[in-house]
Formats: sequence, C-alpha cells, structure tokens
Amino acid sequence: MKRAWQRMLSGRRLDLLDPTPVDIEIEDIAHGLAFVARWNGQTFGDWPYSVAEHSLLVEQIFCHQNPRIAAKWKLAALLHDAPEYVLGDMISPVKAAIGEGYGALDNRLIAAVHIRFGLPAALPVRIKRAIKKADIVSARLEAEQIAGFSKAESDKVFGKLAPEYAETFKIHLRPPSEVRADYTARHEALLAEL
Repeated sequence: MKRAWQRMLSGRRLDLLDPTPVDIEIEDIAHGLAFVARWNGQTFGDWPYSVAEHSLLVEQIFCHQNPRIAAKWKLAALLHDAPEYVLGDMISPVKAAIGEGYGALDNRLIAAVHIRFGLPAALPVRIKRAIKKADIVSARLEAEQIAGFSKAESDKVFGKLAPEYAETFKIHLRPPSEVRADYTARHEALLAEL
C-alpha cells in the first residue's frame, strides 16, 4: 500500500491511508474543519458555513436530544465529521457514488481520531444513530436557513422538523478564526468533563 502523507500545521505527518492516533492533534482538526465549507460553499452570507461550525451545532442538538448523555458521547458528536479536516466535505450523494473506498478511508480516520481522544474506535450503534439524528436535524436547519431550500423542499429531502428546533438553533456564519477557537475550546471543555 502506498503512503499518502499530509503535513499538518502542527508538524505532524498524517498518513491518510493508514492513520495513527499519535499523528492527530485537535488544533489540526479545528483548523482544517474551520476552513472546509459545507454545501460545497453554496450558502448565503459573507463567510462559508464551515464543518467546524456544523460540528458545534450537531453537538448542541445532540445534547438537546439526549440531556443526560455522558461527556464522551458529546465528544463523539463534536468529532463526528473530524475526518473531513483532511478529506474535505462532500455531499452525501457524492459519497455514495464514490462507494466503499471513501467509506473505508473515512472509517480508518475516525477510528484513529476516536482512539486519540479516548473514545472507542467504533462507537456503539445507539450512539452512532443518535449522532446521525442530530446531524440530520442540523442539515435540515442549514438547508432552509442558509442553503436556499424552501421549507417544502427541506421537509421533502430531510423530513419535517419540530418547531422547537428552528426556534432554538440558529445558523452562525463567522470567520474561520472564531470558529476554530470555539471548536478547540469546546473540545477542551468536554475533555475536562471526562
């Protein structure tokens, strides 16, 4: 197997095909995710809606849906898209079209991220499902609030949303430096809770 190295700003060299936990730093993840635009950059506003901002929102929604959940699962929700710091973000239909190769790469990276931060390499199915549920709510909010979807189109593609979500969770568009700092701070707070 050939190596595919990515040099990180931390100085680490991450092999994307065979990642190891020791080469993963939260600062690299936060920096990368703060510069990766969701929706292929097709959102309203002066700043792209970053994967880091999305991850912060998913973790908030996850906590709202699971109020007594353990800190380690909150951390898993925050890190749910961590591989995108080096893989970039692709809309789900493209990921499906690429197939198993993308999924295998993503799975190896998320397992290394999980191990690096004290989580099981593979999350329990109930936790994965709960995070996915929060992720879908986030996508639904994003679609209507910043990606130009009508309410009817959002309902059709992502499902109907209880009014409490639209009232409680608003999409933020901020400079990458602010998002990076908040992502890193939230990670540190969750590690302190562990």
